[in-house]
This record gives sequence, C-alpha cells and structure tokens, in this order.
Amino acid sequence: MNKLMLKVHVKLKDKKFTVPIPYPVLNIFGSVISSKRLIKFINTAIEKEGKKFVLPQIDRKDLKPLLRALLENKGLLLVETKLKDGTEVTVKL
Repeated sequence: MNKLMLKVHVKLKDKKFTVPIPYPVLNIFGSVISSKRLIKFINTAIEKEGKKFVLPQIDRKDLKPLLRALLENKGLLLVETKLKDGTEVTVKL
C-alpha cells in the first residue's frame, strides 16, 4: 500500500510552514472520531451547555473507502483559502 502524506501548507504575511500528516496518523484519527465513547462524551458535553446540536455517529466502515480514495488521488488539491489579511492555507495530498 502506498503511503499517503497529507500536506497542509500555511502562508502568513511573513511566515510559511508545512505540516505533513502521514497516512497512519489519518487512520488513527479515523478510529478516534468513529469511537462510540467519544461521540457519546461529546454529545453529553454539548447537552450540558444547553445546545440542540447532536454529533452523528460515524461508522469506521464508511471511513475506510474515503481513506483508500485519498491514496489513489495523490497530488489532489483539497482546500485552497486566501483571506483578506494575507493568510493562505492549502491542503494537498
């Protein structure tokens, strides 16, 4: 399996930096956000604040095809944002 390296490029007025995120970290993040305990904890915290929003349960089986599709599309530009203050953020596979 090819390794995927998600790269987040951030350019501020006078600084530039890149944050590489390896594929195994994406897999771990996917496991964490699909955790039933975590979702239940977050929804309980939201309810305590009196808000009506409920975070939906994400199934791990649904995330796997998404991560596989990311592997097949290396070089794809996911996000490119330019703000009025000169900040630029680019997310590229």
